[in-house]
Amino acid sequence: MRDPTLYALTDHFRERLEQPGRYVSTRTVSDAIREGQLRWNSTDGWRFALVEGGVRFVVVVSDTETNSPVVVTGWTEVADREDALEAPRWDGVDVDTIAVRAALSESASTPIPDRIRPRTVTRPFEVGEHRLETEPGEPFVRCTDCGCRFRSKEGITSRRCRQRSPGR
Repeated sequence: MRDPTLYALTDHFRERLEQPGRYVSTRTVSDAIREGQLRWNSTDGWRFALVEGGVRFVVVVSDTETNSPVVVTGWTEVADREDALEAPRWDGVDVDTIAVRAALSESASTPIPDRIRPRTVTRPFEVGEHRLETEPGEPFVRCTDCGCRFRSKEGITSRRCRQRSPGR
């Protein structure tokens, strides 16, 4: 169970590896499987959770519908903001990106303006088809491509990104 080579990567997970603002890599998956805390997942499978530099890496694995166990998904959460800001691996934008992404996922259908407002995300991260950023004081994330503003993950994932025409 603690051997990362036993787990295949799903296409869903491979797509997520390429998204800006995900901060999960094959190395962090391997580290979490080898060294992380093992937890039962609320659906099927298991979660491995590993904290490094104030950030928790969570990896979800399953073996219910496949011939071998697979890595289904993975994400990051801020475990300790002060530790994360002091860690050489992260800067303030990374820490805020992780916090906003986690908050959006925790309450997918609920608007979370107060959890977005204090954050600075100047390097866009992807959710659905949108590339999102925010500035301190803004109670929303904004798509850099289409200009739409969102306060919940459900709002983001339920609307297609239609890039603005030049000059708009």
